[in-house]
This record gives sequence, C-alpha cells and structure tokens, in this order.
Amino acid sequence: MATVELTFSALPAHVRTARLIATAVARRAGVAEDLLDEVRLAVGEACSRAVEAHRLHCPDEPVRIELSDDSGRFEVTVTDVAPNEDADLSGEVTEPGGIANGYELASLLPDMSGLGLAVIAGLAEDVEVYPSPKGMRVKMGWPAVSSLPSSA
Repeated sequence: MATVELTFSALPAHVRTARLIATAVARRAGVAEDLLDEVRLAVGEACSRAVEAHRLHCPDEPVRIELSDDSGRFEVTVTDVAPNEDADLSGEVTEPGGIANGYELASLLPDMSGLGLAVIAGLAEDVEVYPSPKGMRVKMGWPAVSSLPSSA
C-alpha cells in the first residue's frame, strides 16, 4: 500500500477522526486485531500533543499524519510545526528511556508533563521522536502482516 497522508486543523475534535483513520489503515495493513486499540490510543496521544502545541503557537497551521505499511511494518508519523525555543536539537532519534539529545521528553512539550510520549512509548513497538526548533515529529511502528490481496 502507498503512504496515506492526512492533514487537519488544530482542533481537538479532529483527533478522533485521525484515530479512526489510523485504525482503519492499520487493519487494512494487517496489524493484529489485539494491537488496534494500541494504535488508536498512541495516534490519539500523538495527535493531541500536536494539536495542543499548534493551538498555543500556530493555530492556523495544520497537523500532518503519514501512515504506511512498508516491509511488514505499519508506521504512523505525526508532525507538528509548533516552534520549540527550548529545543536546541539536531533532530536526532529519541533513545530508549525517553531522552532526545540529552533532553528529557517532558522538557520538549509545551505545558505538558511528557506523559503523552511516555504513553505512546508503552503502546507502540517502536517510537522515535525528532524534536527541532521548528516542530516535532513522532514516529510510531507496529508489526503488520498484510492479509488482504494487493488488488483489494
């Protein structure tokens, strides 16, 4: 399957739509039924974090989601463009344990405790966080074995 891209305005009501779309794409990609709730919750947390950051800093800018199922993996990337003055970062991958370039994840979130990213880390098999002064990208992944024919 090709990558599915979705952009939505920074309104909390759109987070539900993003969760529903991510769950439908994950199911089609072959993610096991018992992991779909984890996909739904992790995408909701990542989108909620991005919406809150946009509402504080750039409410007219859309939040972006990419969903793909390459190489037997279902991956979701949620990207925001909210400025992050505290992030003197080069966009490196988050290390296990919630550290990105020496910064604790809680310090990367505006007015949030970092709990959302901790929840995401507990729900997704792989989580990478790419913070920068121009926004943050959260990439999550789960195993997927497509059970649908490619022409479906």
